[in-house]
This record gives sequence, C-alpha cells and structure tokens, in this order.
Amino acid sequence: MRGGRVRVRKELALIPIIYVNSFAVVLMLFSGFGISAISSVPYAFNQVLPDISLGTWTYLFQGLLVCILFGVRRNIHIPYLFSFVVGFLFGIAVDVHESWIDILPTDLSWRILYFAVSYLLLCVGIAIGNKSRMPLAPTDLFPREFSVLTEKPYSRVKICFDVTCLTVTALVTWAFAGGIRGLGLGTVLAAFTMGEVIGKIGEQLDQRVEFI
Repeated sequence: MRGGRVRVRKELALIPIIYVNSFAVVLMLFSGFGISAISSVPYAFNQVLPDISLGTWTYLFQGLLVCILFGVRRNIHIPYLFSFVVGFLFGIAVDVHESWIDILPTDLSWRILYFAVSYLLLCVGIAIGNKSRMPLAPTDLFPREFSVLTEKPYSRVKICFDVTCLTVTALVTWAFAGGIRGLGLGTVLAAFTMGEVIGKIGEQLDQRVEFI
C-alpha cells in the first residue's frame, strides 16, 4: 500500500476484462431486460445468422472496431492487436457462459436481480480495465481510445458509441429478423447512464487502487 492506495498487479485486471465482463453480457441478455449496448451489434447479426455463435460474432465485430481505430490513427498500433486477442478470448468466454446460463431461475424478481448485477459488473469491469491500462476487449477499448484521439470526454464518447450500437441493432433486426430484438428498457437505461457510472467508479479506483 502506498499513499493510502492498495497496489494491485495490473495483469489481474484481465480476469474482470475477459471473464467477468463476458458473464455480465450474457447475464444481462438472460435477464430479459435487453442486451448491453457493447454486445448488441453481435447479437443482432446472431439473430439474422444464428448458425454463427454470439461469441464468434462478438470477436468479428471487435475486429472491425480495431480496424476503425487503425484508420483513425492512420497506422498499425501494435497494442490494438493485443486488444483483439483479448476480444477473441472474450468471445469464447461469451459462448461458454451461454452454454450453462439456462440453469438459472427465471422468476421476475431473479431477472431484475440479474440485470442489476450485470450492469454493476460491466461498469466495474470496464473501469478496472481503463485504469489498469491492460489490453481491453475492443468494445471497451474503442470508446477509451476514441476519447483520447479526439480529445473528447470519455463519458460523452461512451454514450455516443452505445447509442450508435443500439441504433444499428434496431435497424438490422427490424430489417432482417422480423422485428426489433434484444433491446429493452434496461438496454436504453444502460446506454445513457453507463458512461457516467464507469467514470465515477474510475475516480474511486484512482483514490483507492494503484495498478503496477
């Protein structure tokens, strides 16, 4: 501990970045209140082409985000390639969690709890990833890096990114899956509040944790 802050190996941040966040994504979808914005686009394409798993669509989408960041920077930035590796593992973890999630009870009270827990886990996991400076899954990396590259506040970029993802999801599922799918009250709530909550959690982490 130094200066009142707990010192933590930054490599440990990969646990929430990959396994906890992927569980939170699947749990939020299972709650029935809507999928998280960061996974809504892969979900939309999974609904259109279900033979390709949600996890596979997830890392394909993340690969696209990495390519966009390359374009914004106008060069190949090696850390972004490590981020894609994290995204690939994240996608695999999504499929693993989907394989067992159906054993959970589905009463309304449980589903409300699932949404609340998944929302909090995602916020904490993304905040830890941001502060540890470890490679993030591209869906989490994209708003952070875009914020830095454009010198815009992270919370604003995060909200714009989430809303864009939800818009794409709504259009794709409406046009090709027979109606809007995967979006619910929880999705909208998360999209418009998660950026601010992640920022607040990040401020608390700065005061209490030092990643080494």
